[in-house]
Amino acid sequence: MLVERGLRVMNVGVVSDAYAIAADYLCRTGAIVDVFATNEQLLTIIVQLFERGEYNKIRLANKAIAKFEALVE
Repeated sequence: MLVERGLRVMNVGVVSDAYAIAADYLCRTGAIVDVFATNEQLLTIIVQLFERGEYNKIRLANKAIAKFEALVE
């Protein structure tokens, strides 16, 4: 599914898949406590990376995890 965001088009499937991968990992490590609530900070990181041109969901998730962990520490 494509959603228009300003003048750019965002593939919601890639963003949501990357979020699911990153959130699952971060929940298992204990960095995110609430599994059922969307972590706005993680979602913001993923959207920013996507807008900068990262479209591969695995790389997107890995980069988001690294950035999130760096912010939490």
